[in-house]
Amino acid sequence: MSFPARTDLCWRLSPNVIMTGNVLLNGKQRSIGCRKISYVTQEDFLLGTLSVRETLTYSAKLRLPTTFTKNEINAVVQNTMMKMGLQDCADKKIGNWHLRGISGGEKRRLSISLEILTQPHVMFLDEPTSGLDSASAFFVIEALRNIALDERIVICSIHQPSSFVFDLFDDLCLLSSGETIYFGEAKAAIKFFSQAGFPCPTRRNPSDHFLRCINSDFDKIAANRLRSQKDFGSPESSNSQINLSTEDIKSVLIQKYMNSAYSVDTRKRIRELTLVHEELVTGPYMNKASWWKQLCILTNRSFINMTRDLAYYWIRILFCVLIALGAGIMFFDIGLSSSAILARVKCYTYFFDFLLCLCVGGLPSLSEEWKVVYYERYNGHYGEGVFVLANFLSSLPFLVIISLSSGIIIYYMVKFHLGFSIYCYFCINLFCCVAIMESITMIVALLVPNFLMGIGITAAVIMLLTIAAGLYRQLAYLPKFFWQYPMSYISFTAWAVQGQYKNDVIGLEFEPWVPGQPKLKGERILETDLGVNSNHSKWWDLAALFFIFLCHRVVFFMVLKYKDRAVLLLHRLFAKQSFEPLRKTLSDSFRREKYTSSKRHQPLHPLSSQEGLASPLP
Repeated sequence: MSFPARTDLCWRLSPNVIMTGNVLLNGKQRSIGCRKISYVTQEDFLLGTLSVRETLTYSAKLRLPTTFTKNEINAVVQNTMMKMGLQDCADKKIGNWHLRGISGGEKRRLSISLEILTQPHVMFLDEPTSGLDSASAFFVIEALRNIALDERIVICSIHQPSSFVFDLFDDLCLLSSGETIYFGEAKAAIKFFSQAGFPCPTRRNPSDHFLRCINSDFDKIAANRLRSQKDFGSPESSNSQINLSTEDIKSVLIQKYMNSAYSVDTRKRIRELTLVHEELVTGPYMNKASWWKQLCILTNRSFINMTRDLAYYWIRILFCVLIALGAGIMFFDIGLSSSAILARVKCYTYFFDFLLCLCVGGLPSLSEEWKVVYYERYNGHYGEGVFVLANFLSSLPFLVIISLSSGIIIYYMVKFHLGFSIYCYFCINLFCCVAIMESITMIVALLVPNFLMGIGITAAVIMLLTIAAGLYRQLAYLPKFFWQYPMSYISFTAWAVQGQYKNDVIGLEFEPWVPGQPKLKGERILETDLGVNSNHSKWWDLAALFFIFLCHRVVFFMVLKYKDRAVLLLHRLFAKQSFEPLRKTLSDSFRREKYTSSKRHQPLHPLSSQEGLASPLP
């Protein structure tokens, strides 16, 4: 094992970064996303409502072959927990805002356990001890060492390990500003620094000493200490670390390493490895589950998460019921008087507006789940299509509960047009509205990294959609530009409100505005007072709602699949446009002359030239 102390290395090797060049494993080109290589990020991406055992079991079912039986999967999970020391907290919840969970060290070990389920040949870890106390950090690195002893390669980037942690590493790579300071056995690094004239003090942690020598941030500390010695008349220290700057120390170390036996041995080892062309043995864990099995597993896991997370749906269901009760009390037994026509419009406005606004409440939980989804997708656990379908299937029962519970309360308290088929249409119409608004909320959660910003954007979208719905002003009197065309056709609330007007009013007769006149038929009120076009039936409006729902789900899939590629392309175009004027200015302003090395401008030492990393490919 080694620790290069470079986060950039791990990000270059992660599959969510577009890179150029070749990735070689045993002299053969490999895909960076292959299942023989795993990557553990610095942050833990876990669902807080699941237990440790459930998290590992779901991940094993997603990634292990379909031929594995339930007992075999349980055995793999149990063996993994034993390796990482998680058996004592196996049935504890990971924890979220309302559930007390496991410690930070246990979360870190759980994140590593998720990657060793498939027994990868190479593991990259970005600061696995970040944010942990010394004891937790030691247990994490000790578990990684046990994995390395099982004939696997473990590469970590790590900052300031304790002396106990440092002793667990086999190899050490020290980098500074892209230059190799040392690469070799970890225990031999102390001897190398001593030979270079920078011995490690007796009571100092070796890793702290190495960082002190190569990290330029310590120059400020040295300057302050020298100033203090002059102010108080203390004799200047003869320690070279205090009297020399970091750049001078690095220059000495680089030259010493280039001419040392450590560098010769390293280049020799690299040349030997580039000549190896053996095929890695593909174990039984290298294949993953079928698409259908992944769909079932993701649906079940997402449903469990939604059921246990109170903020996901349960609080929204409660408030939807309260809003329905409030609307039912205010418009109780609305009747068929002439004033009931306008009262029905106000009731729909109140109910639809508040019900749609409650969909924003799920954004915090969605944002947490998206982090897990992104991490699993980048590691190739499953695709975008299976997740989009599983997400809808798992949320379907909760959307049905919202529609039926709030719909039945307001329908029978207000006493809309009675009839079972009319009530079913009302609930289906309500379900489509909630499902579409749920899709819009998920799209916003994907596009906006901060859920507080997402709440504001979603509220603005709701406002635009309800303005074009015909609730506040008839559609015929809205400005034709933008509000009638295209907003009244894009807005799902416009189709929902028109369909509900037809569902409720057609077939009823209202009292006339002037006593003694004939009763007002619902069909006439629909066109004259409500401004609704009756050329097509309410089922056409419902079909339009289903079509809009499908369109939003397709947009959700496209954003999930192509968002990162689009952002990267935009960044490249913006950088190219921004750099072009600067490039022209630089080409006209600077003289073209051969670069010469000087004391002030030291030559660069790229890693490839130092270690002889020439590509073995022709």
